[in-house]
Amino acid sequence: MSNARESETNLQKAVITMRDLSKVYRGATVEYPALRGIDLTINEGEFVSIMGPSGSGKTTLMNIIGLLDNLTGGYYELQGIDSSNLSDGSRASLRNRTIGFIFQSFNLLPQMNLIDNVALPMLYAGIPARERRDRAGEALRHVDLERWSKHRPTEISGGQQQRVAVARAMVMRPSILLADEPTGNLDSMAAEAVLKLFHDLHDIGVTVIIITHDINVAHHADRLIELFDGRISNDNLLTAPDGTKAGIS
Repeated sequence: MSNARESETNLQKAVITMRDLSKVYRGATVEYPALRGIDLTINEGEFVSIMGPSGSGKTTLMNIIGLLDNLTGGYYELQGIDSSNLSDGSRASLRNRTIGFIFQSFNLLPQMNLIDNVALPMLYAGIPARERRDRAGEALRHVDLERWSKHRPTEISGGQQQRVAVARAMVMRPSILLADEPTGNLDSMAAEAVLKLFHDLHDIGVTVIIITHDINVAHHADRLIELFDGRISNDNLLTAPDGTKAGIS
């Protein structure tokens, strides 16, 4: 990271801070270092894409950012909270109120209708039924699927299912949206519709982080982080301070 980038970072509020972070998976006879020496700061309101070949550590990094996995060494702070000493319950609570997740496979429950799928995170959080219903309906309106609220996931298209997943991810009003290959199962038109939703959320201040193999998807972000062999190999701004798209050095 350049000195100019460091100066910019110091003036903004960091929502994700990693220092010398490592993750090692240990088997019976071998160890596999998935992440090594990760130094990373993501600021409030950034739109970031993370790319890298298979085995580069993208999924592991996403899981640690999302408090779905524990680091082996180093330091990780989420929203100013040191994650290393949190109990399982505290990690789950911080994750549920801070991060909205979107996955390539949608992860909607087929036996539940759309509004109940969207309301599910609020059920886990103990939010009253009427508020759950109102907020889930509002979230479906935001993704233009309110009229489908009583349908099951199998009755709508893949693109519509991913829009439901966006609604579910945002219904708890998290400050961070973490999306793992969110357009991987979609055609180009459905992918663009989902990416537009990400831009809309970014425009209202949500920090958006996308894990992707697709360079075209990555270029929707303002910053591109590339991983190789468990390390950050490049970290470049894609959008200049005046809002114009910059080239990758």
